[in-house]
Amino acid sequence: MRGARRLIAGLLSLAGTSVTDAAPVDPPRPATAIAPAADGQAPLPKTATKEVFTAPLKELPTPYTPGVMGTNPPTTNKETDVAFGAYQRGQYTTAFREATKRLSANAKDAAAMTLLGELYNQGLGIRQDPVKAAEWYRLAAAQGDVHAMASLGLMSIDGRGGAKDLKAGRRWLEQASDKGDATASYNLALILLGSGTEADQARAATLFQKAASGEIGAAQHDLGVLYLQGRGVAKDPARAAELFRRAADNGDLAGEVEFAILLFNGTGIAKDEGRAARYFLHAASRGNAIAQNRVARLYAAGRGLLKNPVEAAAWNLAAAAQGLSDAWLDQTLTGLSPEERTRAEQMASERANVK
Repeated sequence: MRGARRLIAGLLSLAGTSVTDAAPVDPPRPATAIAPAADGQAPLPKTATKEVFTAPLKELPTPYTPGVMGTNPPTTNKETDVAFGAYQRGQYTTAFREATKRLSANAKDAAAMTLLGELYNQGLGIRQDPVKAAEWYRLAAAQGDVHAMASLGLMSIDGRGGAKDLKAGRRWLEQASDKGDATASYNLALILLGSGTEADQARAATLFQKAASGEIGAAQHDLGVLYLQGRGVAKDPARAAELFRRAADNGDLAGEVEFAILLFNGTGIAKDEGRAARYFLHAASRGNAIAQNRVARLYAAGRGLLKNPVEAAAWNLAAAAQGLSDAWLDQTLTGLSPEERTRAEQMASERANVK
């Protein structure tokens, strides 16, 4: 997506799912599961136990994406507003021209340097050139620009715009995090979790908190998982629920699904199956396969939603199209008439590729 920055996922092992009816979602992050009750009739959420994150990179917003960081990069004069404003509006050629003009007037304009680095890094309005992006980021970093430091850290670790250098990349991220860059704190936390030591997990939780305070939805979700499991922090389901809700409010799909499950179970928050169903439906409508599966189970059982076998079949088929099969639902919905099955298939075809 435009304005997206590639961030390290690391060897993150938080929570996940070990039940056979679940599958990873995109991006692969912790997700709990719903399984049928003992009588095979009602879907009951439960916290799952284990998942290892294997994706090497994640897409998250850059600090230059409007509204992501809560504040815009620092401005020093009216011309700065013109350049960054053009960037926000998608007028990248104008942004490039205005940033270049500012540098002609002030060769130490760090914000302009970082903006040029961003444009070259993503190929916005100009030809993509990681080497030039890194050059502009280094010039800006030398002037103390934290966003440039964070970008250099990611590029060094990824080997973009220069030789791959994990140690240098981590040093840049450390500097950016120390200066308050939320995305740098988030990535450092992921790196530390990969080590598996208790001390690193505790520091990772602190860094996640810094990133969560910057309204990074993924950080709010991941910190919530740590609180749910008691890793690096004292176990606190209520705090986990609060963080999952904030992550959901910031558009994080995994956080939305986790919050729905805690709501359904009454874990760390008052039990509310109807409200949980609404969160599941929203995540399902955005194409989350796990949420689609859970909505199907709720419709099949009439829990939080009015019982509706056709809706259940449609959501089940949508989830199955993404690789998440469910033998319990398949068996439960065998009584549909040919007409109902056709209608469910038509509905599923409209939902299967929703993003």
